[in-house]
Amino acid sequence: MHRSLTAIGAAAIALLSAPAMAAQAQPLTYEMFEAAVPHLDLETCPAALAAENSFCRATLNHEEFHVFAFSHDGDQPMLGMRTYPAEGVGALLGEPLD
Repeated sequence: MHRSLTAIGAAAIALLSAPAMAAQAQPLTYEMFEAAVPHLDLETCPAALAAENSFCRATLNHEEFHVFAFSHDGDQPMLGMRTYPAEGVGALLGEPLD
């Protein structure tokens, strides 16, 4: 079941980030992301995505941990995304390594 959820999440991200049928592409908002992508709420953003007035969410797909940053302002558009190897998640989140 875990693989099917991550596959659905990856497909949803691909569909939501593709340009809309209209002439102009629409930004991925947190409302769209939250409804379509199974994710974890992060207490803080990794340094590479840290920005004032923002928050981060994460997904795990195969051997990768994807972190998405969103603005608290307006429609809460996505500000950026970074991918990290799954085995480095503890260090990324500031947890001590065993």
